[in-house]
Amino acid sequence: MAPLVGQILKLGERGSGLRVRGWPQDYQRLKEKCLGEGRLFEDPQFPCSDSSIFYSRAPPRPFEWKRPHELCDAPEFIVEGISRFDVVQGELGDCWLLAAVANLTLNKDLFLRVVPEDQSLGDGYAGIFHFRFWQYGRWIDVVIDDRLPTFAGKLVFMHSSDNTEFWSALLEKAYAKLHGSYESLKGGITSEAMEDFTGGLAEIYEMDKIPPNMFLVLHKAFQRMSLMGCAIEPDPRNPEAILPTGLVAGHAYSITCVKLVEVQTPRVTGKMALLRIRNPWGNEQEWNGAWSDKSPEWTVLSDEEKEDIGLTFSADGEFWMSYKDFVRNFMKLDICNLSPDSLNEESIRDLSTRKWEASAFEGAWTKNCTAGGCRNYLETFATNPQYRVVLEDADEDDDDDLCTMIVALMQKNRRSQRKMGAESLTIGFSIYHLKNPESLPKPLPKEFFKYNASVARSPSFINLREVAARFKLAPGTYCVVPSTFDPNEEGEYILRIFTEKKNDISEYDEDIDLQKPEQEAEEDEEQEEGEEEKEPTEVDEYFAKLAGEDSEIDYVQLREILNHFLKEDFEFEGFTVEVCRSMVAMMDTDLSGKLGFEEFRKLWSDVQTWRSVFKRYDYDSSGCLNTIELRAALHSAGYRVNLHVLRVLAMRYGHGGKVSFEDFMMCAVKLKSMIEFFRHKQTDGGQITVSKDEWMATTMYC
Repeated sequence: MAPLVGQILKLGERGSGLRVRGWPQDYQRLKEKCLGEGRLFEDPQFPCSDSSIFYSRAPPRPFEWKRPHELCDAPEFIVEGISRFDVVQGELGDCWLLAAVANLTLNKDLFLRVVPEDQSLGDGYAGIFHFRFWQYGRWIDVVIDDRLPTFAGKLVFMHSSDNTEFWSALLEKAYAKLHGSYESLKGGITSEAMEDFTGGLAEIYEMDKIPPNMFLVLHKAFQRMSLMGCAIEPDPRNPEAILPTGLVAGHAYSITCVKLVEVQTPRVTGKMALLRIRNPWGNEQEWNGAWSDKSPEWTVLSDEEKEDIGLTFSADGEFWMSYKDFVRNFMKLDICNLSPDSLNEESIRDLSTRKWEASAFEGAWTKNCTAGGCRNYLETFATNPQYRVVLEDADEDDDDDLCTMIVALMQKNRRSQRKMGAESLTIGFSIYHLKNPESLPKPLPKEFFKYNASVARSPSFINLREVAARFKLAPGTYCVVPSTFDPNEEGEYILRIFTEKKNDISEYDEDIDLQKPEQEAEEDEEQEEGEEEKEPTEVDEYFAKLAGEDSEIDYVQLREILNHFLKEDFEFEGFTVEVCRSMVAMMDTDLSGKLGFEEFRKLWSDVQTWRSVFKRYDYDSSGCLNTIELRAALHSAGYRVNLHVLRVLAMRYGHGGKVSFEDFMMCAVKLKSMIEFFRHKQTDGGQITVSKDEWMATTMYC
């Protein structure tokens, strides 16, 4: 599958990866329809019922759903611009979401991507609103009505400090709809929501565990327009205590600038690492130590340097401090690295803006197929999906000539599946160095992992939505293996990789192909030239008996031959009409609907191969193959398929993770037909061009 790119899709639209009750909703069309009919929109997909609030219990008291006009006389969507004060937590345990929404208000461009401007509670009001959230590589447009849960005439959940402003309450409702209910938003971490608001990749640092080059990480993050925040752990007895330093515990600060400034004194000249930090309160409550407003340290900077960093002294909540004081005083640091599609067009055109090189791949862990578990389970570890990363150039200004690579593994849709009892899987990843990649098989087999240790890995296997880590690696070729901790745990994921320099990232898997079966290839090597033509066999004689005057058979007669010779080998009721029709279609070069003798002989050779490999890989003689056995059997029969195709085959031709003999035969026939059709049409670029007639005729006949 190709790397994902940013798209805006309607919730439930094909390709969005999300399901809804009913059809995808088009905001503009629905709004125009409501205005034309003179009615207010009511969302049937997120009804005003208890099930939209709680999935595990009944509400503690009866809530009443009301529109803004029923709660105040002159409601507005946004009152006098956006600010942190527009966000006040309600009764729901979603402070993690509130903190992210507050951070979002600090960046107007990102805010307007999530909260489109084309909506109002005044002119053109129709009771309908929409918001956009990033979900696993795509931007999803979520439509809602403006009926909100209330009790005693007041909003129950997130709201603004101004009771006439409603954008924050409506945003929370849209986010709740995306995940199935308000209750689904209980419990989380701020970085999760920040990623959903930006499409970025979040990193979380404990300040007592930061790497030695942390200032360089911050400086490069600032150059790439990353969102950064920091905080001090609160005292449970006094959650927002004002400390002697002027800083506030339990409070989310934003880092707005990272600079190396030139310091000049009579005795010392050099660089000083400074950070500009903002208190969202926006008042005089600021840092009062070194490099604070009007502190004597500023006298060692030239006027030009002060002008360059935009130095001002006012009681606006924004202040400077040295990097050393920053590390000493703050305890947590969040960095949300923006992908190129999260930046606005102006930033992308600005050549001075440095951008991450970002790639993303979707995948899934499927039982007995691609869910091999961690390296502790050597027998199945190699069945996990694998991704090749080629790092060619070292980072700029890296004294050790190393490359930065951030790897983030995110499991999909677990929050929205809570009501069905799904909890987050325990996930992680390992990274292996491929010293001679051209000589290694694809994908890497068990033997490789048995004798080669990983060069890097996720900090731990953990049951969070995402696990991410930053690495410094030498230029070279690497393989990233994402996995669950235990084998056979099923789930979908998205793997994202950010690097400073251009990279080459792809799935490390087989190219789809059809080669000679292993047994046939061995026989060809042993066969001597000039061997006499074989004597007619019992199968040939049976063909001649059933064939008419035209010496051809149709699918009915083919079914009789197959059942006569193969039914006793397997415990099944014989081949169905559909399988036999597909076999005829595969070999029917003249579109007569019948097989001549030579066509039949080729088909019979294939059938014998498929029969042989099925028996060989049905290790327990159950009459079925699991998905791992299916791939091995197909490989032995000459088929090369990657994990995406294997999953599709397992879903289409399997039942409960098992593939019967007849379904295996049908699978082999379809694969051969489609691969040979592609080969016939393939160009040098590895693509095909077909007319609608050709496509319909081929897919419908085979």
